[in-house]
Amino acid sequence: MNNDDLNSVSKEILDASVAVHKEMGPGLLESVYQQCLVKELSLRGIKTEVLVPVALQYKGYTLNKDYVIDILVEEEIILELKAVETILPVHEAQIISYLKLADKRLGFLINFNVRLMKDGFRRFVNNF
Repeated sequence: MNNDDLNSVSKEILDASVAVHKEMGPGLLESVYQQCLVKELSLRGIKTEVLVPVALQYKGYTLNKDYVIDILVEEEIILELKAVETILPVHEAQIISYLKLADKRLGFLINFNVRLMKDGFRRFVNNF
């Protein structure tokens, strides 16, 4: 997927997130937003995978630790969803780790527990 395609899908992800937030409002469980966002993206013809395991690799060895991506969009963009009062550094470290471990270039940390969705939408890149 080239940069223009990634940017186009990114816009759809933001629009879909806003639509879910507008419909459901803040204050619900993360799993609620996950299901709704997956449905919203599928209604827009965007392919998603849910709870995608990512193995930890070290020096060519697969270690006994899997991480789980909330939503993988079009096999390229990682979405890490939250429904928390405040995004913490550990949440940022989580999305950065997933980008590196899964060798993906683009990810979004999306917190639905905000008054305005634009305040809960953060973009992260890995060699983009």
